[in-house]
Amino acid sequence: MKRLPILPTLIVLLAVAAMVALSVWQLQRRAEKAALIAHARANLNRPAQPLPARITDDLLFASVTANCARVGDWTMGAGRAVDGSSGYRHIAACTGPNGQRFRVDLGVAPDPKLRSVWAGGAVAGTLSQAPGGPTLLDRMTGRVTPPAPMIVSDTPAPGLKPSHRPDPASLPDNHLAYAIQWFAFALAAVIIYLLALRRRSR
Repeated sequence: MKRLPILPTLIVLLAVAAMVALSVWQLQRRAEKAALIAHARANLNRPAQPLPARITDDLLFASVTANCARVGDWTMGAGRAVDGSSGYRHIAACTGPNGQRFRVDLGVAPDPKLRSVWAGGAVAGTLSQAPGGPTLLDRMTGRVTPPAPMIVSDTPAPGLKPSHRPDPASLPDNHLAYAIQWFAFALAAVIIYLLALRRRSR
């Protein structure tokens, strides 16, 4: 039997070790995500609190209050009302009295041409995150910024239906699938390399 090629074997072993490490890391992340979801579910039943200056993930889905001192731009996106109907949710960019910036989901309308009039003021609702997120290029370049906080208002703006309250079940929990995927990649790499060695020995 021929000697094992040192460099290719070392490369394969390092690659397999890296993939197994990624699989284990995804399992750890799964446990962390499960704890976050459980905490988020508990937040749904807690009394409302003022929107804090520093917002962390453990505050997601909590009931909060805030004051929109100045309304900025408006954006629209797909949404669902409390009655189950779908449409376009209207999101306003707000600035608080202390300069804090956040967004407010003020409700859903079936007509994308509808423009609600809302001049700001007191807001009460559920803390969530504004739609959108970092792109693949942002992740590759390390320019990932945390999502903007968004309050899904309990009271809709004139002409809108109240948006469906955010649900912790919407938090992505695909870490187990990623762990299995990385482990399968590692196993496939080992099998392919062993087949290559067997062919080489012949």
